[in-house]
Amino acid sequence: MSIPQTSSDSYQVQLDEKTKRLQAMFSDYEMPSLEVFPSQEQHYRMRAEFRVWHEGDDLYYIMFNQETREKYRLDQFPVASRIINDLMPLLIEAVKDKPVLRHKLFQVDFLSTLSGEVLVSLLYHKKLDDEWIALAKELKQTLNDEGFNLNLIGRARKMKIVLDQEYVIEKLNVFNRTYTYQQIENSFTQPNGKVAEKMLEWAVDCTRDSKGDLLELYCGNGNFSLALAQNFNRVLATELAKPSVDSAQFNIKANEIDNVQIIRMSAEEFTQAMEGVRTFRRLTQAGVDLKTYDCNTIFVDPPRAGMDEGTCKMVQAYERILYISCNPDTLKDNLEILGKTHNITRFALFDQFPYTHHMEMGIMLERKA
Repeated sequence: MSIPQTSSDSYQVQLDEKTKRLQAMFSDYEMPSLEVFPSQEQHYRMRAEFRVWHEGDDLYYIMFNQETREKYRLDQFPVASRIINDLMPLLIEAVKDKPVLRHKLFQVDFLSTLSGEVLVSLLYHKKLDDEWIALAKELKQTLNDEGFNLNLIGRARKMKIVLDQEYVIEKLNVFNRTYTYQQIENSFTQPNGKVAEKMLEWAVDCTRDSKGDLLELYCGNGNFSLALAQNFNRVLATELAKPSVDSAQFNIKANEIDNVQIIRMSAEEFTQAMEGVRTFRRLTQAGVDLKTYDCNTIFVDPPRAGMDEGTCKMVQAYERILYISCNPDTLKDNLEILGKTHNITRFALFDQFPYTHHMEMGIMLERKA
């Protein structure tokens, strides 16, 4: 691992390379013009995790090269948000001379927001006691006195101590409307806040002329569901992870949106429900009658493994498919099925992870005539 070079020239070179690589990967398909959404060149990552290195009286953050295991000392990390960079030295100095807070501390996780909040998790190889809690509260107060809006969590084996709350509240601007999102520690959130806003705007733009209802699989904390709700009569969204479902329900209320329904189900289970293979008590208890929905559009944002074959075939039944992918390889595999029935009408690259090979992308598919 090396710290990214962040000059404008080097950023544009890597973005141009990604653009060419993505276009080459999908050259077998008839693709529309690629829409490219760049990142900020620095301070774009809202979360970061660092190991903590103890060396005599010194204490500092490190990251490892994943291939060579060589360690790198980090006093600043330009990739991370300004809040994280401002907090890094103050936190390490505050912990350094307090043995109870310092002893067996091996990792620090930061989760920050564009709206100015930050959550810090301190990870230990020891049991945390009342003395630790008292000093952690003092630490939190000291850092907040420095101007931060900070909450603190302590973690150890089979232990989690939350001082006040285990989440931050993010605010994302989408076409001049602000959406509020609860983001829980250790749950998935979009890492690049500004690019996340561009992804939401792109998805809203793709679905402006929609009719009927929207079905969404893998909805997470409702990140896309809430912004897309303006374009549909109703949104029915599914998510398996309970913390994400709980956050989605929080976010629906916080944004005062009344046409989104979140169901805790996997995509595979929902496919079985749609096809009548199985009945699910969760749907009945939530008052969801699938027959009452008129879903012409489906939105999917699957994990890196993509969609299984059964889900792909179920998705084919919809006139329009909006697909966000964090893995172009598995998207290409899914297109072997989806491309038989649908044409690709929008094609986008979102540079969520500058200076890496990772590519986040979006496509819109519409049923062939």
